[in-house]
Amino acid sequence: MIDWSRVALLFPGQGSQGAGMALSFKGNYARAAEVFEMADRLYGEPFSARFEDGAALDQTENTQPALYIAGMAAWRALTSALNEGAPIAPLAAAGHSLGEFTALTAAEALSLEDGLRLVRLRAQLMAQAGAARRGAMAALLGAELADAQAICEAVSTEAEPVVVANDNCIGQIVISGAEAAIERALDLAKARGIKRAVKLAVSVAAHSPLMASAAEAFRRALESVAFRAPRFPVIGNTTAAPLNTPEEIVAELSAQLTGRVRWTESVQTLRGMGAQIFLELGSKDVLIGLLKRIDREAVGIKIDDMVSLAAFVERARAL
Repeated sequence: MIDWSRVALLFPGQGSQGAGMALSFKGNYARAAEVFEMADRLYGEPFSARFEDGAALDQTENTQPALYIAGMAAWRALTSALNEGAPIAPLAAAGHSLGEFTALTAAEALSLEDGLRLVRLRAQLMAQAGAARRGAMAALLGAELADAQAICEAVSTEAEPVVVANDNCIGQIVISGAEAAIERALDLAKARGIKRAVKLAVSVAAHSPLMASAAEAFRRALESVAFRAPRFPVIGNTTAAPLNTPEEIVAELSAQLTGRVRWTESVQTLRGMGAQIFLELGSKDVLIGLLKRIDREAVGIKIDDMVSLAAFVERARAL
């Protein structure tokens, strides 16, 4: 069997959604189907029906809970497929933005029921904050982190801030903030010779000061949840360090709404801990693409349908 002490789990965030994601797991594994069923029951509607509708999945209110459901369905399908007597004990896990909730649930720091409630509330609060104060995000491709920070500082004002939202990998930085400031940042990036500066198709300025109202309300909700110490380490987005206690988890999940996703450093932390194989669970392989840019020696494997799951299980048993 595979040496799980060398394996890290990765759970994606917004941008990885797609129509039909994780439905094959729902149809083949009872424990995966339970995730969809619990969501329908808690949300008081057939939420799982939206997995067939790509346009519906692209709405922030649906995207975040749907990705959480898909990630947990994939994790449960994997553990069921391996059919081992003891729980799988990977080296560690990390999730990109929303994916951090999935990682914490996989590590049993957060119950599935509380996770489903929190991710939907998070999405609703972010959407409300976006409606109250319209923002934007943009990708700076080929930019160094220092260049992106300098551009943000040059175009920001107190009323119209823009910050680095995601340090995704070498040469891929995402900035976020007031729409007018983002437009200024795009112009400045082009003037400074950034390879490509592209406005993203979102209306919510995630991981920026524009989410402050959402963060305040969300923290109150977090403080009412019974978190536990993770069964295996989960690397926090804003610290790129393990979250060890319930207090650290609450602080992280609150800060994450306005803070930077330090993904490059998070992957480097996992590599420093000894991770050699990275499993991306849920939908698509966006994080594996970033992994290859961060560390070419790391092995990335996606598990997003029955075909990729069967291939991994066969490989795992052969090792």
